[in-house]
Amino acid sequence: MADSGAVLAEPASALELEGERNVLIEERRARAPRPLAARDSVVTSASAVVFLALALALQLGFESARSPGPELYALLVVAYAFASRVEFEVGIGSAIPTQLVFVPMLFLLPPGAVPICVAAGLLLGNVPAYLRRQEHVERALVAVASSWHALGAALVLALAGEPEPTWSAWPVLLLAFAAQLSFDFAGSALRAGLVLGLPPTSQLRMMAWVWGVDAALTPIAFLIAIVAVGTPAALLAVVPLVALLAFLAQERRRRIDYALELGHAYRGTAFLLGDVIEADDAYTGSHSRDVVDLVVAVSLELGLDPAAQRDAELTALLHDVGKIRIPAEIINKPGKLTDDEWAVMKTHTVEGERMLEKIGGLLGRVGRLVRSCHERWDGGGYPDGLAGEEIPLVARIVCACDAYNAMTTDRPYRPARSGEEAVAEMRSCAGTQFDPDVVAALDAVVARA
Repeated sequence: MADSGAVLAEPASALELEGERNVLIEERRARAPRPLAARDSVVTSASAVVFLALALALQLGFESARSPGPELYALLVVAYAFASRVEFEVGIGSAIPTQLVFVPMLFLLPPGAVPICVAAGLLLGNVPAYLRRQEHVERALVAVASSWHALGAALVLALAGEPEPTWSAWPVLLLAFAAQLSFDFAGSALRAGLVLGLPPTSQLRMMAWVWGVDAALTPIAFLIAIVAVGTPAALLAVVPLVALLAFLAQERRRRIDYALELGHAYRGTAFLLGDVIEADDAYTGSHSRDVVDLVVAVSLELGLDPAAQRDAELTALLHDVGKIRIPAEIINKPGKLTDDEWAVMKTHTVEGERMLEKIGGLLGRVGRLVRSCHERWDGGGYPDGLAGEEIPLVARIVCACDAYNAMTTDRPYRPARSGEEAVAEMRSCAGTQFDPDVVAALDAVVARA
């Protein structure tokens, strides 16, 4: 079952997807102890209220032949709470093995009672986090709003006449599972779209991983439901499996923690290199810092995913790092460079790539972007003569923002141009030197400034 899950854009590789997930996980962890933002609070409250209203309508609208005792209700709610504490973090949401308890709920309880029991289980499972202040108590609304999946599956069971959990009931189980995923996606996509502005299609990749976990656990959960019809104590069979999954979830969390720490180390290294650039050449250093702000704004305007935004920020910060290897008399020459001097200057992108590749990891990837920051849309740039979309998008953004910042900054050989003049020049070079879409985004950012 998905707590919620969404991402942006299509990453180029599994490595990029994992990096994107880690960025979203870090952001989610940072939000958890804080109250919901105003818009999130309104949307989540509305989602929770509508869910409760529909759950109540389902309970009142269908008479059930099942009449389990309160001890079975209590056992299933506590088991659901226990399973909900096992969390596999995925982007802005998480996969939790509650399917092991949810399926028995569907076949042992009146279908109309299942959605309320699911919400109660999620709330109970979150109590330790509320008490430790790991999550703000207002986020209890999120637990209720994350229970939409139960409505779809329970509705199928009710309409199917509450079949007994036997192998002949597999078509009903399949329909219930499809309804579960549909309601889960609708609830999560609507909330993420209204709160975070994420398009529904962008969330399918992340939720597919979560649904895969649910699909794998469903047959096991159905077998437990079959056994538990006459022996409710058989539900305790989920405890060892949930405990094993809890161990695996902790291992995954440790790996994510390590990846996040490594990412912070890379970021710290990038800023340290930025300080080195600034110490070596004040103009290049301050220019790089100014370009960063503009690149981040244009990246947001273009809707880049979090991992690409991170790459854009680091590339903007380090796009001139190779100038450390260029002689100071060339870097600081007040007049026009000679052809030989210009040939040396153009090697700074390759030198920057080499320096960053030696560091490796995230900065090694950024090095490949740094290499392309002086390519032109028409193929007339350097060092590789790439053209159009052969040039990485991040490099195209940095190239345009770098040029705009250079034009609006005083240089030893000419005064700064106004922002209007610089934008006009950028427009005139769109389609030749610069990506037209990037220029349009830059124009929009500058116009709002």
